[in-house]
Amino acid sequence: MELTGKIIKILPLQSGKSAKGEWQKQDFIIETQSQYPKKICISAWNSKFDLNSHLETFVKVSIDIESREYNERWYTDVKAWKIEPMEQTKNASDIASEQPIENDLPWDNKQNSEEDILPF
Repeated sequence: MELTGKIIKILPLQSGKSAKGEWQKQDFIIETQSQYPKKICISAWNSKFDLNSHLETFVKVSIDIESREYNERWYTDVKAWKIEPMEQTKNASDIASEQPIENDLPWDNKQNSEEDILPF
């Protein structure tokens, strides 16, 4: 899955040790550029990315979403596996206009012949 937007904040680096060894995680906040912008917290594991170079820039982030249950409560992780810079000249209306509008609905076919028209 991919998200596009602007990285607006980088949270502090977290680290620790587990049975598999040492780990590092850095969360960052991306704001989507749509009619109704949303802020999404995404995790980057084990220092894969130089997030400081992407701060306040538009990026395309490839993510994996995973949920897990613990004590009858569900927790969801959004993990980045690829971050690509985008052009900064785009604004919200440009990105929204790139979304295709689907008009190929079966009941909205303007090429109906006389035999396709229902009698009721």
